[in-house]
Order: sequence, then structure tokens, then C-alpha cells
Amino acid sequence: MGEPARRVGVEQYLALDAGSDAKHEYLNGVVVAMAGGSPRHNLIAANLTGALGALLADTPCRVFGSDQRVRIAESGGYVYPDLSVVCDEPRFTDERPPSLDNPLVVVQVLSPSTEEHDRGTKLAHYRRLPSLQEILLVEPNERRVERYRRIESGEWLITDVTDGALDLASLGGRLAIDAVYAKTDGLPLDLPPDA
Repeated sequence: MGEPARRVGVEQYLALDAGSDAKHEYLNGVVVAMAGGSPRHNLIAANLTGALGALLADTPCRVFGSDQRVRIAESGGYVYPDLSVVCDEPRFTDERPPSLDNPLVVVQVLSPSTEEHDRGTKLAHYRRLPSLQEILLVEPNERRVERYRRIESGEWLITDVTDGALDLASLGGRLAIDAVYAKTDGLPLDLPPDA
């Protein structure tokens, strides 16, 4: 059995993350090191960046990549989604590096080694962010995007999309599933580290 996670304060986390070449997330007082992605994961993230950038080219929206940290002030968390989109004037913290406070959409390309964390703790933190209207969880090994959309009541509507296009109501557009998974055929599947 592994040793229990050591809790640290937010100041310690921010100093660690600022002074490191690696990225670290901070949820519930625990620091989690972020691993690099597989070729499939990286290409899907790049495809999403291109598709969302093209979709939003003539809008005030901005698409940020995986190096943009997001602060979830409501829970005290700091995370690195694979993509985040902001359509209002972006608000950043004065920490180093600055964290984005007001994403409208976040995208997480799942990995076998982090899927449980991404679907559990991290998703729960995302859902507490008031500016956030849509969360996309993207499966790397099959054509499936799980969309969480905040509805007027404040509840979250979950939709699985496997073909056609994904309706992104908060962005006023549609994202083709073919564009998300373009050129991924033949790339190695994302397998758990112990497989």
C-alpha cells in the first residue's frame, strides 16, 4: 500500500509549481505531478486546439493549451486542463505563473493513468467554477466525447457524442467528432502503465 498523500498549503504549492519544469495540480491540499501524454493523447489535444481555434476565429473567445493553469477559487484548487476557452475578458491571478480564473469551457483528454482522478476529484472541482458552462471529457481510445453542460437550474446535463458533431451551446458552434480524432488511426492505444 502506498504512503498517504502529504497535504501542503497553497503557498507551498505555488512555490513548487513556479520553480519546476514539470506541471503540478493542487486539489484538496494535495499536490499531484502531471505526466506527459501519449502520441494519441497529444494529437487529440492538438486537433481540438485547431478545431476550436478555427470555430472561434471570428469571436472574442481565446483557446489556451495545456500549459495554462486554471484556479478554482471556490475549492482552492489549481488544475491544468488540456484546453480552456475564455470568451469574456480573461481574468488572471497575480501568481507566477498566472492562473486563469474564468474559463467558459475546459477540455480534458483522458488517460488510463489519470482517468479515475479526472472523472472524480478533478471533475467535482471543475463543476464548482461559476464561469464554467461546459466540460468535455475526451476518450483517447474510442470516438467518444462526454459533454457536461450547465443548464439554467445550475444542474449539469451529460451527453455522450460518438459521431457527427458536438453542439457547444456556450460557444455558439459545433465541433465535428471527425476533427477531434483526425489522423489518430494507427497510433498506439493509451494503455495503463501496468498493461
